[in-house]
Amino acid sequence: MASKRGLVAREHESLAAIDARPQRPRLTEIWIVWALFGLATVAVFETYWRIPPQELWKVHNSGFVGGAGRALVFVGFSPALAALAVLPIVADRLDDRRANIVAVIAFALCATVGFVQTPSHLDPKWSNIWPVAGVAPAVLLTVWAARSGRPEAVRTTRAGDLTRIVLGLVTLLWATPYIAAELGFHLDGVPFFGWVFQTGKVAPEPGSGNLHATVHYGHHHGLDGLLLVVTALLLSRVLGGIRRPPLRVLTGVVLALMLVYGWTNMVNDLWIEQVVKRGWTSWQVPDVLFPSFSLAWAAMLVAAAAIYAAFFASRPLLRR
Repeated sequence: MASKRGLVAREHESLAAIDARPQRPRLTEIWIVWALFGLATVAVFETYWRIPPQELWKVHNSGFVGGAGRALVFVGFSPALAALAVLPIVADRLDDRRANIVAVIAFALCATVGFVQTPSHLDPKWSNIWPVAGVAPAVLLTVWAARSGRPEAVRTTRAGDLTRIVLGLVTLLWATPYIAAELGFHLDGVPFFGWVFQTGKVAPEPGSGNLHATVHYGHHHGLDGLLLVVTALLLSRVLGGIRRPPLRVLTGVVLALMLVYGWTNMVNDLWIEQVVKRGWTSWQVPDVLFPSFSLAWAAMLVAAAAIYAAFFASRPLLRR
């Protein structure tokens, strides 16, 4: 009898020891974000290495140099914007003074993306190094937070996740021509998508009149829009786990603006290529790639504020 009691006691002790093991911070959503941008970077490198510059957009280099250069420019754009949302999350998880300092510096470097990108010239420049230099510590801080950061349960609802999935799938559908272009092919002849989207047909570029494929091979800011929307949807799942209120507010604001910015850039790209280039109208959705004092950006800020108040604020009207 005593031996049985001892066995039961040892079993309870072993179970307690298992429960007491430190939990690792999962950061699954952030790793998915980095994985998506990593895959996109590889696709950019391969496509711009393989395809001649005249079939791409605003680049002049070819081969390995062309691929590496365009990949560098890409990393200094939408991945840098995504890092602006990742950095407050990992800094909060680490709650370490050194991490805070690195995160602030990386955030400032990533924020230079609004000043160094030139969409009319997409070959690499020395100024592209600044936002890229911000992305690198953001990834390293993610590794640090995954190893030593505070575990935090995801605070969301089934309805919230279902909404994210639906929005993500709809956005993915409309980004199909840009995924194909990123991989270096058109959708002509592809069932359904080849009928919905005009991609390989040669058409004059609005403004210049130069003849080009409706959806040129290579990277589009419409794909940046997809990546940023998916980033915002994923990272919104961990917003409730940020314990420092200033960081939670900052992250929520960045995510709300990221959603609006991503969708608006997708609409801009799609409208030009699927509406204007078909000759249906000459009016274009305003270009909002970079911040400006304009009605379009004012409307985007209002929309972002509404999304933040409704979904990302500390007391949202609708639960996450």
